[in-house]
Amino acid sequence: MHKIAVIGAGKTGRGFIGRLLSEAGRSILFVDRDRALTDRLGAQQRFEVRFFGNKRPAHTIGQYTATDWEHADFSEIQLLFVAVGGANLTDVGARLAPLLNDGKRRYIITCENASHPAKTLADAIGNPDVAVSEATVFCTTIEDGGLDIASENYPYLQCDAKPLDGFDPQLPGVRPIDGFGNFLTRKLFTYNAASCVIAYLGWLKGYEDYGEAANDPEILRLLDRNYSATNAVLCAEFGYDLADQREFAALSKQKFCDRTIADTVTRNAREPQRKLQYGERIIGPALLLEKYHADNSVLCLTAAAALLYNNDSEQAWQAIKSEKTPAQILTDLCGLRPGSPLFEQILANYRRLQSNLHNNKGALL
Repeated sequence: MHKIAVIGAGKTGRGFIGRLLSEAGRSILFVDRDRALTDRLGAQQRFEVRFFGNKRPAHTIGQYTATDWEHADFSEIQLLFVAVGGANLTDVGARLAPLLNDGKRRYIITCENASHPAKTLADAIGNPDVAVSEATVFCTTIEDGGLDIASENYPYLQCDAKPLDGFDPQLPGVRPIDGFGNFLTRKLFTYNAASCVIAYLGWLKGYEDYGEAANDPEILRLLDRNYSATNAVLCAEFGYDLADQREFAALSKQKFCDRTIADTVTRNAREPQRKLQYGERIIGPALLLEKYHADNSVLCLTAAAALLYNNDSEQAWQAIKSEKTPAQILTDLCGLRPGSPLFEQILANYRRLQSNLHNNKGALL
C-alpha cells in the first residue's frame, strides 16, 4: 500500500496518528519543521508507544521515514494527516501548496481540536484538487523520554466523511462520520459535559487531582446518572445506535477515571464563562434533556458549581462575577429566560451550594 504522510511528528502525530497507521500495517512519512527531531527519528529508526497503566503491551513503530520541509516529497502520497496545532495550520498550508500543485487528487485529515481547522488549512492551500477533512482527537499523549510516547489506548480517529467524497482511507482506526456537525455536538454533550461534571463538582469537594475527583464515589454516581440520561436523548435527537453511544460514553469515562493520566481540576475547570455559554457543554445538553423531559439535575448542579467556581488566576471570570449577579450571568451569558425551569433549578442549586459551603456542610448533598 502507498505510504501515508503525517505532518507534525509531535505527541499526537507520532504517538496517536502514527500508532493507528502502524497498527494498520501502513508505512509512514513523518514531516516536521524541527530538523533535529526528524534527524533523530531517522537515526533511531524506531520508537515505542507505551500505554498508561500498562493497559496493553507497548507498540513499536519502525516502518517510517522522516524529513523536514526542505526535503519533503509528496509526489507518491495520496493521504496526509496534519497534527501541528491550530495556530500553525496557515503556515503548513502555505508550505504544502507548492508541493501538492501537480494536478493529483489528494486527501488531508486535520487532527486539531481547533475552530474550523479544515477550512483554515484548505484556504491556505487554495487547491481544489486537495480535499481537506477534519477529525476530533480524543487520545491523550505525552512524551515519555527520547522519542517514545506515553498514550491512552484510544482506538479511533473520527473524521468528517463529507469532504472525502467517498474516499475510503482503508484504516480500521480511522472512522469517516456522516453528519460530522452532529458528531461534534455528540462529543460536546458527552465528553465535554462529563468533564465539567467532574471538574466543577470536584472543585466543590476540594480536589486538585482530576483523576481523584473522577473516582470520588459521589461524583461517579452523578456522572453515571448523567451519562445514562444523555445517552438516551442523543440517540433520540440524532438517531445514534444506543450501544454505540454507550461505548462512546464508556470510553470517555475510562479516560477521565484513569489515575495514570496526570491532570488537574484547575485545568479542566478553566474559563467557566466559555463553558457556561448557551449551546455549550453544560447548558446545551441540559436544554436537550429538558426537551425530552429527561433528568438534567446533574447538569443543573454542575452549572451551579461553575457559577460558584473561584480561582484567582481566572481574571476574566472573576471580573464577570464582580459585575454580575448569578441571575444576570444565567440570562446574559447562559441565555436562559428568568423564571424558566432550567434557570430556576440552577439558581436554587447555587443558593443551596453556597449556603453549604458557607456553613462547611457537605457541598453536593
